[in-house]
Amino acid sequence: MVTQKVLQKMAKRHGTPILVVDHDVIRQNYATFKKHLPRVQAYYAVKAFADPVVVKTLFDAGASFDVASMPELKIVYKNIKEMPAKERQDWIWDKIIYAHPIKADKTLQELNQYKPLVTYDNHEEIKKIKKYAPNAGLALRLKVPNTGAMVELSSKFGAAPGEAVDLILEAVKAGLVVEGLSFHVGSQTTNFDNYVQAINLAYSIFQEAKDRGYNKMNLLDIGGGFPAPYDSTVRPFSELAHKINVEIDRLFPKEIQILAEPGRFMVATAATAVSKIIGKAVRDGKVCYYIDDGVYHTFSGILFDHCQYHLNSFRKGAKQICTVFGPTCDALDVVSMSEELPPNLELGELLYSNNAGAYTIASSTPFNGFPPAKVVHVNR
Repeated sequence: MVTQKVLQKMAKRHGTPILVVDHDVIRQNYATFKKHLPRVQAYYAVKAFADPVVVKTLFDAGASFDVASMPELKIVYKNIKEMPAKERQDWIWDKIIYAHPIKADKTLQELNQYKPLVTYDNHEEIKKIKKYAPNAGLALRLKVPNTGAMVELSSKFGAAPGEAVDLILEAVKAGLVVEGLSFHVGSQTTNFDNYVQAINLAYSIFQEAKDRGYNKMNLLDIGGGFPAPYDSTVRPFSELAHKINVEIDRLFPKEIQILAEPGRFMVATAATAVSKIIGKAVRDGKVCYYIDDGVYHTFSGILFDHCQYHLNSFRKGAKQICTVFGPTCDALDVVSMSEELPPNLELGELLYSNNAGAYTIASSTPFNGFPPAKVVHVNR
């Protein structure tokens, strides 16, 4: 991670707020994922940090990509446009999954030319894919336990196990090719047993499909949810990887491709937010700092992602509990009601927040006239 000195230098050069992205950390996170899950191909979830420079770093490292919108697909496509047409198409088939189970008709029409792998989880989506994107390969998204996940997804997406094979056979009857299964155990999942249960459920669906005459599935997408080490309560990734490896090797032969969609794991620890104190007050005996970044910008994860970001001062000294507000006039714009900071910081001093790489630019808006943080890349 970049040093405090570099952060201060960047803030002086670019102004604040800024989001400093260390690409060495991204590469390290990718290498860690591959080391502990050697059989799993990492499809980076572009929505976690949809920046072309980040995508390029992961592209060069060997990653594949999970996209959930056409703008995300086009960010990835820019990295491969120089390839020969045939090689490019093979790359898309092997390296991109459009992992949003519900797609607009227009999106499917655009996707069809790329012949991508797409997910689905219901009858209506089969009809839409057949009509608008018949060249796509399909992966059925299963509903699996999301217990202990920071962001639960199973109430919105996923076919129930009892209807899974019916949906597979319905797609096949419509003339489509079902390549395999996918699932998602929920974002920032610290309950590792979710993966164990989901992999075993997927295996049972594979077996039922074979028993009912369909044996052409050749991939399993184990989704995202791999937890970023925000604090010491998150158990080591190696522990989770061991559980996954044991179940995959026990249940699925080598010819079955294993995919995953890590997003947060790849980028959360790679970025640091730097902001400036633009106001200060004492309210009910507590020091309150106002900074030029907030929940409408880098810290949107507080509202949308159930995430808490801790702020630090570059100045050393005694600390006490302070409140940190964002810059807008909205009372909702609260970064932290209880942050340990020096009480004697002055206007113009800087604060920084580590582990700010995941979903921090996803929901930024220019609300109230305040612009989002500028993204600054450190690519050594």
